[in-house]
Amino acid sequence: MKLVIGNKNYSSWSLRGWLACKQSGLAFEEITVPLYGEDWDERKTRDGALAPSSGKVPILWDGEGEDAAVVWDSLAIIEYLADKVGRDRFWPKDEAARGMARSMVAEMHSSYLPLRRQMPMNVRRRVTGMAVSEDVRADIVRILTLWAEARARFGQGGPFLFGTFCAADIIYAPVVSRFLTYGVGVPGFAQAYMEAMWEHPWMQAWIASAEEEEWTIEQFEGAQQA
Repeated sequence: MKLVIGNKNYSSWSLRGWLACKQSGLAFEEITVPLYGEDWDERKTRDGALAPSSGKVPILWDGEGEDAAVVWDSLAIIEYLADKVGRDRFWPKDEAARGMARSMVAEMHSSYLPLRRQMPMNVRRRVTGMAVSEDVRADIVRILTLWAEARARFGQGGPFLFGTFCAADIIYAPVVSRFLTYGVGVPGFAQAYMEAMWEHPWMQAWIASAEEEEWTIEQFEGAQQA
């Protein structure tokens, strides 16, 4: 398998696709295409690794030639890999927990646009004193409420949202990064969860690579401060 990703410092959806591949336990080759580089527009149209997705990352290639499976969108990659290696590797076994995990993942996938816009992922950066809009504050409260319910109802088996690491943690990993970057104050249970996520070996590997990157994307470096 091959996984095409963007810059590790900025690409939240690439992080999700990458964590999904790690969770699958399958070997994969990692191909990084810097977002918005000088040849980004050209590569979107000519690069065989990008063309099927209209230039979006991440993209998973499984196989070679015309018979290869090409999967883009992080949630689609999670589902494809779950079908390939067994759904219990990605989703809680308990039916009620699985239902909530799927709902949380779907909500993250389709919601929280104010948070995404005002707090773009930037692993290397630390911002203090940000003026948070009411829409962003509402997103933060909603996310923390979901985290609290998942931990209280289904988190007894470990430090992650549903106890053991699963698709919900994969999808919310960039949110953990955003909360740390922009100094979002969170209650103790959320702090403990965020620490568990940040210290996960896969996250540490991603963070180390992000810190070594030389690319800077100015549009993601200008988050407003108070």
